[in-house]
Amino acid sequence: MRTEDVLAAVATGLWRWDNASGTVSLDGEAARLLGLPAEPVVLPEVAVRSRFHPVDWNEINGIVNLAVAEGTLAEARLRIMDVDGRVMRTVRSRSKPLERWSADGSLDYELIGTIQEIAEPQPGTTAAHTPITGDWRRSREAFLLDAGRALAEARSTAEVLRVAASLSMPGFNPDGLAVFGVAGDRLSVIGHHGHDAGDEGPFTDMLLDTDYPAAEVVRTGRAIYLATPDDYKRRFPATWPLAQRFDRVSWAFLPLIVAGRTMGAWMAAFKQPASFSPDERSVLTTVARMLAQALQRAGVAESERELTTGLQRSMMPQLGPEIPGMRIAARYVPTGGGLQVGGDWYDMIPLPSGRFALVIGDVQGHDVRAAGLMGQLRIAVRAYASEGHRPDAVLSRASRFLAGLCASAESGEEDDSDAQSPRFATCLYVECDPQTGTLEVARAGHPDPAVRMTDGTVLMRPTAGGLPLGIVPDTDYPTTRFTLEPGETMMLCTDGLIETGGHDLDTGWARLRAVLEADTHEVGGGHPAGHLEALADLLVQAVHGPSSHHTTGPLADRREDDIAVVLLCREGAGCGCGTPVAHPVRPVRRTMLTVAQAEPERIAGARRQVRELLHDWADEEQLDSVVLMVSEMVTNVLVHTDGDALLVAEAVGELGERRLRVEVADSSDELPHKRHPGEMASSGRGVLLMEMLADAWGVDPRGEGKSIWFELYEQSKQPDTA
Repeated sequence: MRTEDVLAAVATGLWRWDNASGTVSLDGEAARLLGLPAEPVVLPEVAVRSRFHPVDWNEINGIVNLAVAEGTLAEARLRIMDVDGRVMRTVRSRSKPLERWSADGSLDYELIGTIQEIAEPQPGTTAAHTPITGDWRRSREAFLLDAGRALAEARSTAEVLRVAASLSMPGFNPDGLAVFGVAGDRLSVIGHHGHDAGDEGPFTDMLLDTDYPAAEVVRTGRAIYLATPDDYKRRFPATWPLAQRFDRVSWAFLPLIVAGRTMGAWMAAFKQPASFSPDERSVLTTVARMLAQALQRAGVAESERELTTGLQRSMMPQLGPEIPGMRIAARYVPTGGGLQVGGDWYDMIPLPSGRFALVIGDVQGHDVRAAGLMGQLRIAVRAYASEGHRPDAVLSRASRFLAGLCASAESGEEDDSDAQSPRFATCLYVECDPQTGTLEVARAGHPDPAVRMTDGTVLMRPTAGGLPLGIVPDTDYPTTRFTLEPGETMMLCTDGLIETGGHDLDTGWARLRAVLEADTHEVGGGHPAGHLEALADLLVQAVHGPSSHHTTGPLADRREDDIAVVLLCREGAGCGCGTPVAHPVRPVRRTMLTVAQAEPERIAGARRQVRELLHDWADEEQLDSVVLMVSEMVTNVLVHTDGDALLVAEAVGELGERRLRVEVADSSDELPHKRHPGEMASSGRGVLLMEMLADAWGVDPRGEGKSIWFELYEQSKQPDTA
């Protein structure tokens, strides 16, 4: 007798599944068991797969992968479907995965095994359920590991419920789920799956003494298994009519227990009969425990998020009423991980003079104490500003206030060393006159503001500053004054916007400058060019994808530090905030900078300011000449006079044809004169340099002092004709 005849006599077929070619070879008996004509056949993988129940197909994939990894047999129980989707029979598959190298050199495998029909137990019988897989323990452990990982990653109650609804239990899969919670003496429905909207109505707000399985589970803390409708009707006749309309035939109600307390119940309902064997009850009990813990974690996380959101909203002010001629936009993004609060803040303060103040700051740290200090400091700054103090006085008082808070913490009796450690804060305070655009800036260790000019050029405005707040109580904070011209936009930000993502101050500014100078009409999602709200979103996106107060984007979430950013625009032609200009005239590009006698290091800042002003100048050699002459002019003022140097530079005209004029004014009446320095002389060449490098130069006496100036005309580079 042939082996094939023996196998056919015991309803066992042979198959070979070639994963590389995607084909399946079946003998006659295997084809018959799959609902095909009883003759040997080779079919594509998709044709055979369509005969398996989708849930069983997902299970066998995991079982085969595990068998390949362990080098063991793959055993599974599969339901065979007909073309109309009805279950025809149940078979058991037993196969051996064999590794093989394909023609392209990749490692793949094929399955060689048997398929055998098995009988299902009848509902209501006490016969033991046929093992769900040939290796039940291995399949169960794989399922529970996947379920535990998925539930552990769920961050909200809604996500936990979605994960619970998507769990594919080995061999039996509930198609109706419900999670019940407890509120006082009443039962509530937290969520459900496999039911229509509104079906939960009769079960919501149900008294715990009701004759309902979930209520009894909560009262007793013991699971209830109802294998047949008769079991349900006999044990809970009062509520059977409520369950009857859902056309389920088996139910499992399990307690959700955390730390010895029953917090609710979980219902799993089945349209296919389930006998609830000891193995199946073990799986359901384990899933219920994991589900209870996941719901507990999600509840705590949601409470923390609600607390964090409320704290942020209470600490982050709303921007004040609209200011004629000005537009303001702001963003705050907390650092990632933990309780998402930190020490960054911004504020807009109406002043008694009719002006308003913009404040941005950063308290050291990203913890709750930093947030608490930030809240107190923000209130103190607002109070000092509302009293009418000047910017320097506001920061001086704020520094004493913060130093006093930290001193009080050090003298306390707390054991937490971090709570007693002193903290400092950086701050930038800007007093704005909306009528003239005049800005008075006081800075305490904070990054300088940046200004986008009307032609799109971005300059970082160097401002005088002092130590961060709270380090030395009695610190002076000099004030810098400049004008925000119509059409210009000023950006204030904390260092999180600059340095996040592995950047330092230089590379971070380069990244932000590219965003500020970009054509926001193309990348702003339909906003007008320069629109402040779109620009604020783009600046945050430059750090970590789409703005985090909407969604996290495709890039890795890089919230290494809190981010606060404030944009102030003075409406004018080309700014994008008002009516677009049909044919705008290229505006004058101008910058102004004071170099004090006590701050000679700012000469380097003057050179950098000129380079940024002329970043698109056609001739790089001309630009080097400009920087050299500016350095000479400012240095001469500091060396040969007792006053400060005021630098004004402006470029006029179309690109490639611009005229640059640079003036350096001082309070001395002594005019420069031409000298002939020797070969070893270290000075005396300033006038000679301007004669050689400038297209025009001169000295203009003023009422108090003088102004020396030079002009240079842009020379576009000509193509090399050699």
